[in-house]
This record gives sequence, C-alpha cells and structure tokens, in this order.
Amino acid sequence: MLKTPVQTVKERLLAGGALLPDTAENVLEVVGILKSYGVVLGHYWENLIYMSQGQFLVLFPFFKYFNGEVNWGKLLRHWNHDRINYEFSEYCMRAMLWHGSPPLDQYLDSPEFNELAQGAIQAKIQGNVFMQFLHRCFPEFLPEQVKLMVYTSVLGQFWRVMSPLFLDLSDRYDRGEITTIKNVVDHIRMGLIQAAPAPIIYDVKINGDIYPLLTPAAGLDFLTAAAVPYVEAVFFRSFPFMGTVSYNAQAYQIPADQGDFNYGALYADPLPIGGAGIPPTLLMQDMRHHLPDYLLERYRHSTRGLADVRVKICETFQKSMFCVTTAAIQALAPHPLTSSDPQERRVNDRYVELWVQRLSDSRLLAVQG
Repeated sequence: MLKTPVQTVKERLLAGGALLPDTAENVLEVVGILKSYGVVLGHYWENLIYMSQGQFLVLFPFFKYFNGEVNWGKLLRHWNHDRINYEFSEYCMRAMLWHGSPPLDQYLDSPEFNELAQGAIQAKIQGNVFMQFLHRCFPEFLPEQVKLMVYTSVLGQFWRVMSPLFLDLSDRYDRGEITTIKNVVDHIRMGLIQAAPAPIIYDVKINGDIYPLLTPAAGLDFLTAAAVPYVEAVFFRSFPFMGTVSYNAQAYQIPADQGDFNYGALYADPLPIGGAGIPPTLLMQDMRHHLPDYLLERYRHSTRGLADVRVKICETFQKSMFCVTTAAIQALAPHPLTSSDPQERRVNDRYVELWVQRLSDSRLLAVQG
C-alpha cells in the first residue's frame, strides 16, 4: 500500500527528521530567509520594548514607531514609507493578546497584578485631570491598556531571543557548519531549550520611579509564557485577512469559535501577499530589503523573476516556519523522537499524530515538493 504524504511526514518526524524535506535547495532558502527575518525582528523587538516603556499609557502615541528619536529626517522617511513596517509587529502582538497566553493571562487576572497595575496607573495619571476623569468614568479602560503593554513587552522579549538565534544560524551556514535541514532544526531547538527557563519580567519607569508589573515571583518563563503562545497565536490561529473574507456572523465565512481559527503563518495562502490590507505583506516588504545575495539571485532566476518576489518570500518564509515548528515539536516531545524504547515510541507516535493531524490542512503538503 502506498503511503500518503501525511504518513511520510509523520514517519520522517519520528525518525528525527523535519516537517520540511531535507534538500540543498530548502537549506539555502530557509537559512537565507531566516537571516533576513532575523534582521527585521531586531528592529521589531527594539520598537516593541520601546513602546512598552516609553509609550506606557500614552493614549495617542503618534511617534510610537520612532523609538524616542523624532526629527525631520525620520519624519520625512516615515511619510515616504522608507522605513520598517512596525505595524506588523503590533499585528502579531494583538494576535497573541486576543488568543491569549494561559500562564500569562492567569497572572494578569490575579489580585497581585491588579494591585501592581493600579500603582503604575496612579503614578502615570498623577496631575493629569483628563486621565483621572477618564479612569473614574471607565475604571477598566486603563487596566486593559496596561495588559496591552504587557503583551507588547512579552513579544518584544520573545523576538529579542529569536533575532540573534536566526542571525547566528546564518553565520554558521556561511562557515559551512549548517548543511542540512536537520542542522537548522537542531540549531533552533537548542536555542529554544537554552532560553526556555529565562524569566519574563516587565517594569516601567514613571517620574523616575520603577513600577514592576511582571515580577520574578510571577513564575513566568520564556517557553510557556511567550514561545508556545506565540506559536499558537501566530503560526496557527492569527486572524482572517480583512477584505478576503466577511466578518459578518451571518455570512459564516469564519469560525464562530476562535479556537478553530487557522489563519496563521503555516496556513496562509501566499498568493494574496502584496495586496493592500494583507498584514504579512508588510513583513515580506521588510524582509525583501535584507535578503542575502544568494537568495535574491535564486529568486531572480526563477519563474517570473522578481515580479512576484513577495509571494516567493512568503513561500520561503513558510518553509522556514515549518522548521521552527519542527524544533518546537521536538522540544516539547514527551520523549526523544529517536528513542528506541517501545513504550516511549508509542507515546511519541500518539504525540506526533496529533501534530500531523492539526497540520494536515496547512501548507504542509505544498512544501513537500
């Protein structure tokens, strides 16, 4: 009996392989796109951290994308769209906020956090009659804005780890140390494992005083509070693109339960990329400016050349995200996937089967060719 493509992928995973086939072409594309992505993430995380600190409870943050440096040169480049599209980083942050991070949300709903948030709010609105009046009329508004800032900081902290991890991968490839997809996955997995226990903390400085919001006592770590929720919200669920489907409940074009959303990076159709109103277009445009020469040459000599380069970047980016997902699958596995113990292999088989079933409707099969 012939194996289905899904069965082939499952067996490859259980043998220690990846969701993406191991070919020299895939290695070149994945490493090249992750180098570009690492550069872009460097800009994204710096701005998110700045926003969580310098734009804390600023209701009209007109200059939130300027990282505290506002001058005519930056303004002119900003108005001319000669800049990094920080809007995409906010799009990802709001996806995380909406879909949630269970350990983080549990803490944000606790009396301990509410007390800390109220202390920061009172310090921020001191002497501001309008903000004080607003807080009295709508007592839940500013606490929700604090939670928004928390998620902004958490995503910034996550990307602050991932950016140098991807750039180091590129450096190792240039030195000849990365030659297979397995090497790519191993590099990412080890980076995730090393960062896993790192604490997620957050405080703000108001009028010279420090106000903690996420303290070490909260017990939030990189893996469970940031990495896993990010994969769930951005890789799997995300949001349907405005203008491509109707948000009207009577149209039944999107699931009624947000847990059934499958609009994430692993599911998205690359063809609309480049169109107005499609958020990933912003990311693809940013990455286009930082592609290594060898990947740009590959695109230039492929069908249609650079005419549809954003679509090509999206397709390559999805390949790379399947490698990141493989690293997450391996890192979270109940036992090493290459274990020879029969009991452990049965447990791993069930574990991998659940992942493969969930990914069966994604772009998984499209990247197997």
